[in-house]
Amino acid sequence: MQERTYLDWNATTPLRQEARAAMAAAWDLFGNPSSIHAEGRRGRGLIEDARVMVAEAVGGEPRNVIFTSGGTEANTLALSPVNGNSKQTIENLLVSSIEHASVLSGGRFAPDRITRLPVDRSGLVDLDALRAMLARQPPALVSIMLANNETGAIQPVAEAARLVHEAGGLLHADGVQATGKILIDIKELNVDFLSLSAHKVGGPKGTGALVLAENRSHPAALMRGGGQERGGRAGTENVPGIAGFGAAVRAAETTRATDMARIQALRDRLEDGLRQTRGGVIFSQEVSRLPNTTLFGVPTLKAETAVVRFDLEGVAVSSGSACSSGKVQASHVLAAMGYGPEMTRSAIRFSLGWETTDADVDRAIKTWRKLSGALLRGNETGLEPF
Repeated sequence: MQERTYLDWNATTPLRQEARAAMAAAWDLFGNPSSIHAEGRRGRGLIEDARVMVAEAVGGEPRNVIFTSGGTEANTLALSPVNGNSKQTIENLLVSSIEHASVLSGGRFAPDRITRLPVDRSGLVDLDALRAMLARQPPALVSIMLANNETGAIQPVAEAARLVHEAGGLLHADGVQATGKILIDIKELNVDFLSLSAHKVGGPKGTGALVLAENRSHPAALMRGGGQERGGRAGTENVPGIAGFGAAVRAAETTRATDMARIQALRDRLEDGLRQTRGGVIFSQEVSRLPNTTLFGVPTLKAETAVVRFDLEGVAVSSGSACSSGKVQASHVLAAMGYGPEMTRSAIRFSLGWETTDADVDRAIKTWRKLSGALLRGNETGLEPF
């Protein structure tokens, strides 16, 4: 079998051993966690233990964690014009133009109530534009991700939260890509809702959470029926998935500082190799980014071809989000940053993780050097000798 180098950690991550062990233990607990007998209580205990672990990872309170089927459901749950308890109605939704598709879709807001916030050339949300938009309309729900999944740019969420709250609105932050990579404290960020996903931190796919700020009522439930998740999400909980999520996020936080320092050094070395390509651009490099993420493009590069050629050489990279039915499309993130088609269709993303090695980075650089002449029009790469 061909040796593989995996550099698409922002799409998904391997299952951590801690998560695997927690899930294995949960498979044998067959009781319904809503039942009051011993079998049910054992399942409930695993869920509540995981709720503590998830809350601790983001500086929240366990009672404010609502488990979902993943980040997309958590985002959609948060983006509701109706507060679940007080029935307060919010008329408008403002979303940054670089959000994940599940946020750009607007959740449960009507299309004519959704406005997109611009970003600057570095990929950061324009706070002056946000301030102006908030002044022109009634209190709004605003959604800004903590860190972009393509460029890795870390957004000014705390500053945005201050503006939004001064205007009487609420702020939702998609924390899916940031979890386990940077310090997250829901209190310091001052956000009202925070979305998380298990499979980005070494947990299982199909599990996520929406974390509420203290004293913040949950949004109107998407899933209705039973009273699970304190009325926030009906349906029997996925006990093994939730147990794996809790174990994964705790493991990620335990080693985050040391892991990310090492990973950032690897990322920087990868970028040093990529910078030797004439005309190459590393996007958002002038602002704070996730330590594991590089979005790289060359005007004449066809991202779809590059991703396939890398794969044939045994290196897994991507062209950005992995949530577009497997198709390589122009980057809406780069388009929002003001780049034209020659760049929005050229970008490839390298994202590293806790198992990435020096050899993986060396292989990626060597593979790029091998492929770049054929991938770039006219074979004029401008590469220095290797």
